[in-house]
Amino acid sequence: MIMEDTISREQIPASTQPDMESDQRESKEVSNVQANNKETVESTSQPSGDPQPEEVMCDSCIETPLKASKSCLTCMVSYCEEHLRPHLENSKFQSHKLVEPQLDMEQRICEHHHLELQMYCMKDSCCICPQCETEGHQGHNATPIDEARKNIESDLQQKQKEMLKTVTAAEQAINRLQSNSASIESSVVGVHAEIEQQFSILQSAIEDARKQAFDLLEGEHKQAVSQAESIHSHLKQKMLELKKTMGQVERFSKNKNHVDFLQEYTEWKKGSSTYNVQLKELCKSETLGIKTLVHPSSPIKRQAFAPEPVTRDDFLKYATNLSFNPDSTHKFLRLTEDNRKASNTTPWQHNYPDMPERFEHWRQVMTSESLYMGRHYFEVDLSGEGVYVGLTYKSIHRKGQESSSCITGNDFSWCIGRESHGFSAWHSDVDTSLEVENFHRIGCYIDYEKGLLAFYGIAETMKLINKFTASFREPLYPIFWLSKRDNTVVLVKPGSSSDLQ
Repeated sequence: MIMEDTISREQIPASTQPDMESDQRESKEVSNVQANNKETVESTSQPSGDPQPEEVMCDSCIETPLKASKSCLTCMVSYCEEHLRPHLENSKFQSHKLVEPQLDMEQRICEHHHLELQMYCMKDSCCICPQCETEGHQGHNATPIDEARKNIESDLQQKQKEMLKTVTAAEQAINRLQSNSASIESSVVGVHAEIEQQFSILQSAIEDARKQAFDLLEGEHKQAVSQAESIHSHLKQKMLELKKTMGQVERFSKNKNHVDFLQEYTEWKKGSSTYNVQLKELCKSETLGIKTLVHPSSPIKRQAFAPEPVTRDDFLKYATNLSFNPDSTHKFLRLTEDNRKASNTTPWQHNYPDMPERFEHWRQVMTSESLYMGRHYFEVDLSGEGVYVGLTYKSIHRKGQESSSCITGNDFSWCIGRESHGFSAWHSDVDTSLEVENFHRIGCYIDYEKGLLAFYGIAETMKLINKFTASFREPLYPIFWLSKRDNTVVLVKPGSSSDLQ
């Protein structure tokens, strides 16, 4: 072994060293060995890329080990500069592989052939020496270890990029889920409150109907026990009511003033009792038996069986009073008339406090009231081109500049707009031109259960402008977009006269 030669050379006495003549004969060969070893040292002196946190000491120093200058992969020993000289000067060490000081030389040597691991077997995924390549790994795809590392690092970098994309997509999905969860929570709170209110109305209606039914039952019971007395009392009461009515009619009939006469007649007519009519609808008597029909007074249940409105008077039965929500108002919009009139004051902006509900980019404003369950109807007066009226969910984005933050650009808003060429209907960023005349007053009718939303032009008569059908998932909020300067929207009392032209 070469390592044994090195040790024996250091132990040979000076008297047995080669003489001057033999040294001269070998001087030329030694020079060649030194040149070759220097090239080897230079080629292996580049950083290996592996961190060396500890210093490598010379294995040949006995008393005080010095810092190693090189490591020999053939001898598997590290040398300081002094003990490295035989490797540089003696031709017998020409074939030895010198590298920067290494702590893990055993891992770089083949445990079977004691040769340097220079190749990487792609099939068996292991480092091999040249002899392994011709014996146990013959015919396998083997590449130099530096080239194999480059290929593997390239694959790892590609996998890292793919994993980074996956992580980024997951983070974005989590953010969207968190935002959706917040929107769901907000919607559930609103719907919960509405349901509580509606059930409270239903419970009150049921209790009233129950009380009235038992009262009527008690009355029928008394009538069965003493029919004659009941009839006598009933007839006497009717007679008194008729006499009272006759006295009222006679009194205002003698009034010579036409206006006073008509006003007194109107008040008398409003105050007339309809109690007997209600009794006949709720309870009918057949001999001594009782047949009871209970009709809860819930307005929503009555609406479900009510006919569709046709005339304006029919629509006015479902009139809803609305007001603008100041916390949602864009800074270029001004609210007046008890928050029932909105005007675009561009370029003048207003010093509104920053609120989560406030629109930042789109010049929009919502109402404070939501429309949920049953039928609803409201009217607005519009002034100027570029005014849009519609309905949306509370979850509409308030701060974004994207089109989905505008009532024309998402799938949960429905609106019409008065533009230079006439009216257009908008939904999901798709507009449809409407062949209708220009109207200043717009009526909006909602049947929540049927998923119906209709816009009407109000003049001498009502004319349908556009109708949407949808499956509503949240309470609806009237919303308005005043896109141009001097645009005005007024929430008017349904049925009143218009002041805008």
